Amino acid sequence: MRVWSLELPNEVCQVEIDLHMQAQMQAQRQAQMQDQVRAQVKAQAQLRVQVSGVGLLGPGLIDWPSAQPLLRDPARWISAATVVPAPQRLPATERRRAGTVVKASIVVADEALQGSGIDPAELATVFTSSTGDPLNCHLLCEALAQPQRTMSPTRFTNSVHNAPAGYWHISTQSRAASTSLAAFDASFAAGLLEAATQCAVQRQAVLLVACDVPYPEPLHSLRPVTDVFAVALLLQPLAQDSSALPVGMPLGFVAMPGCGQVASTVVSPVVSPVGSSAAGRILALTIAAEAPAQDAAPAALAALGALYQGIPAARALPLLQALAGDAACSLRLPALPDMGLQLSLSARPQHAAP
Repeated sequence: MRVWSLELPNEVCQVEIDLHMQAQMQAQRQAQMQDQVRAQVKAQAQLRVQVSGVGLLGPGLIDWPSAQPLLRDPARWISAATVVPAPQRLPATERRRAGTVVKASIVVADEALQGSGIDPAELATVFTSSTGDPLNCHLLCEALAQPQRTMSPTRFTNSVHNAPAGYWHISTQSRAASTSLAAFDASFAAGLLEAATQCAVQRQAVLLVACDVPYPEPLHSLRPVTDVFAVALLLQPLAQDSSALPVGMPLGFVAMPGCGQVASTVVSPVVSPVGSSAAGRILALTIAAEAPAQDAAPAALAALGALYQGIPAARALPLLQALAGDAACSLRLPALPDMGLQLSLSARPQHAAP
């Protein structure tokens, strides 16, 4: 057996070592720069959009108009099981096939669009849910546990996380962009951030729909969700207006102190239909680098705090409570681990009806 050895000159070895060290240092500098950019974005970048429509369905909350007085005075709220009405947009055959998460999502989506004048066929959407369709998942698991392992085609169709988006876009004949996501208890916050980003960057209206429904046993014991809760927000970009803000801020974004921006266009509200429940309300979003030390929402919501804590989609309640009021306010929603979502809502314009 012959053993061959190859000795490289010391100069070649040193060059290789130097190149390796340079690559490592460059990678470290790149990582540091990326961390600095992320930190700057988290701390200082602000998204601004307009909330032009709201849809709501939950325990003791039949729709957005009737829910607003209860949100302003939670002591008037009476707990009652959520009753999901039949979504009129779906044909009867589709209503029979659709699960609760699909029906509730479409009901609130339609409510949010009422009076907006926006063609749903041209509307981008973001659907977010922590649970998806848990009953359908449970029935599929039961079917797969049987010797025959027979699976219903309808069950399989409804098993995908974007089933609500599919039913909506098919029923509206829409080919617009759609995103479906989940982020456990932060699903609403993640969906709101995604929808607001698309709205501000793409300069187009976006429909956000969040919905969660209870799990059947045995999953309910591991992940208790108390009832059905669904909310929809119609977000619109802010329009150009040379008198609204100082020159130097890009459309949909506002530069915070110390955060440089290069742009020459500014923003102002889009005029919503008179009487719209959220007409003219400007919502500003900032990613907070740290999660709230203590979640103050349950105390502020009083009796409604049980919904906030028991249903992931009900994490929208602090924002809904703010939208139901007239005053400007700031609040923070828990988002992903070690991160929060700071929200600032403008006062209700005088022409807007509650």
